Amino acid sequence: MEEGTRTKKTVFVGNLGEEVNESHLYETFSTFGDIIDVQLPSSATNPNLAAEAKHRGFAFVTFAAVSDAQDAIDNMDMNEFHEKVIRCNLAKPSKQPVQGGGNRAVWESEDWLKTYAKPLHQSGGVRPQAAIQEGEKSANPETEEGEEAMDDS
Repeated sequence: MEEGTRTKKTVFVGNLGEEVNESHLYETFSTFGDIIDVQLPSSATNPNLAAEAKHRGFAFVTFAAVSDAQDAIDNMDMNEFHEKVIRCNLAKPSKQPVQGGGNRAVWESEDWLKTYAKPLHQSGGVRPQAAIQEGEKSANPETEEGEEAMDDS
């Protein structure tokens, strides 16, 4: 499905109460048309604990038809839902392209590493201890000779 088409059928539902779950959303919004998907993002940072975590206070409801999504927005925006006034509008695509993992750092992507990362010896980063000591010897050749000269006297 094309990205522009998908977002026009997806409704953002904000200001949801803590007790709201996906089935509540499905039951309420299905009166406006066929629902393809309901997403209620979890606030858990650890995926293993996602079942125990609460949601982030918003959801996305994707309808089969654009007109159904618009009907849901027209009827539900600024209405009370589980004792809270909710906001409904068309979901906007994310401004940042998601690269396979949601909240991953850019340098965790193989493509980013191939493009921007350099081996340590080229980047001026960490050098092995032997190379550091070798660099100090060549930078101060008098130090060793001067120490030996002092020992002889």
